[in-house]
Amino acid sequence: MLDIGVTKLAIIGGIALVVIGPERLPGLARTIGTLLGRAQRYVADVKAEVGRSMELEELKKMKDTVEAAARDVEQTVQTSAADFENSWSQTTDGLEHSDSHSIYAPAAPEYKHPRKNWRLKAGATPQWYKARSGTRTKALSGAARVARFRPQKIGQS
Repeated sequence: MLDIGVTKLAIIGGIALVVIGPERLPGLARTIGTLLGRAQRYVADVKAEVGRSMELEELKKMKDTVEAAARDVEQTVQTSAADFENSWSQTTDGLEHSDSHSIYAPAAPEYKHPRKNWRLKAGATPQWYKARSGTRTKALSGAARVARFRPQKIGQS
């Protein structure tokens, strides 16, 4: 590009001072400065736009590669699932399905409920332990509970 040094700028400034004059030189310098600032901002905007478009292209390429990889994985899963189903059907075709116990499929024992009586278990706790631990042994009605926990008025005992 242009190789402008300090000496060349001094020569250009001296010529501008003689040609333009000292009255109009500060206004012209201000105008040139604003134009150069605008040009720099325009160049920076163009660079940023080019950078964004390049990043967008890279993202599109990355998206395409990820989609292709996802399709490949989906196809392999489908083929392996189909192979598994085929091998499973070939394996299970030779087995006889009967109610008797076979070597291939041992029958699990039928579920039997333990029939525990929780009332009996709760009733086996001694009364003295319930009293000490604060376990309620009798149910109170709503009115009895309100009367029990009603604050005492001063003067009443």
